[in-house]
Amino acid sequence: MPSAPPRSRFELRPGRPYSLARTAARFARFPERVDHFDGEIYERLLLHAGRPLLVRVRQTAAPARALLSVELVGHGARTRAAREAATEFLSRALGTHNELRRFYAALGSDPLLEPAIRASRGLAIAGHGDCFEALVTTVLAQQVNLTFAYSIRAELVEAFGRRARLDGRTWHAFPAAARIARESPAALRRFRLSAAKAGTLVRLARGFAGGELDDDELRALDDDAVIERLVAIKGIGRWTADTLLIRGLGRPDAFPAGDLGVIKHLARGLLGRRTPASEAEMRRFALRWRPWRSYALVYAYAALRAAQTGD
Repeated sequence: MPSAPPRSRFELRPGRPYSLARTAARFARFPERVDHFDGEIYERLLLHAGRPLLVRVRQTAAPARALLSVELVGHGARTRAAREAATEFLSRALGTHNELRRFYAALGSDPLLEPAIRASRGLAIAGHGDCFEALVTTVLAQQVNLTFAYSIRAELVEAFGRRARLDGRTWHAFPAAARIARESPAALRRFRLSAAKAGTLVRLARGFAGGELDDDELRALDDDAVIERLVAIKGIGRWTADTLLIRGLGRPDAFPAGDLGVIKHLARGLLGRRTPASEAEMRRFALRWRPWRSYALVYAYAALRAAQTGD
């Protein structure tokens, strides 16, 4: 009988206020194989030192006094390195290192955002563990609805992601760039991808696998430099680069003004327009939210979803 995998627990204090339920809710809205959230517990398989490590998170105190209980299961779970890797990952994926207090102080009385801030207090910016995953996910979402995009993401994970059996369940990690880099654009077409998207994914995978693109390098660049670096890649436009700033790098002041949801749904639902706005109009409008446009967008979308669902 195999021995039980190593495990450990520690407490993590996020930026306060903080709500895991509100922040991680986005992972439950679409078909998902990697980020699991049941409304209370967030779970994700990471690869630490090349070996599987399951991260399990629950909140143990109210948003104003928020504490997160983090359990690690698997290779190196009891080591300081594993704890540090998990803490860094949670900062990126669950926005645990956030600036909500400063955002609330700056825009808490904004007439458009105040109701959303009041209703969604503790909502941080959820993202992805690294820039490769964020870019792949964003490319999949180009010009299609998110349910369709995430169904393709799930298929890519099933086909190329590492698997591990822990706590009686099979978990999937997001595919490594080096794994997808071995595929040809033609081979990726079987995942319902256009030729353009398949080519972009292979270019990204080979760029990260070969070192031409690097997570640490992108994190060291300012926002404008990140955009300039990314739009030079065929298949990456301004919207994808802006979204990477938010969901991959956690930058507080990015605004993907060309997003369909921004020019259509926010313009109508939040601003009361009868027709979609242009990208330029929305970019100008959002200037009032500087330097917190990423947070403003996340809260504006939360308000729009609440209005659409009646929550």
